Amino acid sequence: MCGNQKERQRGFTLIELVVVIALLSILAAFAIPRYAGLEREARSATILGISGSIRSGAALVHGLWLSQGVNPVVMEGNIISLTEGYPDATDVSATLADLTGFTVVVNGAGNQAVFSKTGLTNCEVVYNDALANNAPLISVDTSGC
Repeated sequence: MCGNQKERQRGFTLIELVVVIALLSILAAFAIPRYAGLEREARSATILGISGSIRSGAALVHGLWLSQGVNPVVMEGNIISLTEGYPDATDVSATLADLTGFTVVVNGAGNQAVFSKTGLTNCEVVYNDALANNAPLISVDTSGC
């Protein structure tokens, strides 16, 4: 009798494997598009983050200027020249602790600094010097992120 009985199979059948692969394919079809968009959102969030850092740095320097009444001010060992009590575009990057992943370009007149995500265009923050009795104009462009 022992010779006529089938041995008990171990492992998965081909049909079970095909069903599992099909289910994984369906899940991947939904998941990949969802996570592909996260890269762009992360770059946009980085630009918004550095924009906030620039605004905070400018406000801190302005506070130093109001309390000390001198131009330039010294912030954490960095000498920062001022326009209307706010950092010049040439020195605003000195208010930031870390610029990793960003390229900073100051225009020839020295009144505008562009902080762009390295390797991307139209993924940037533009800092324009303050005008009389106004804060600096800081604009964000995330269209190319």
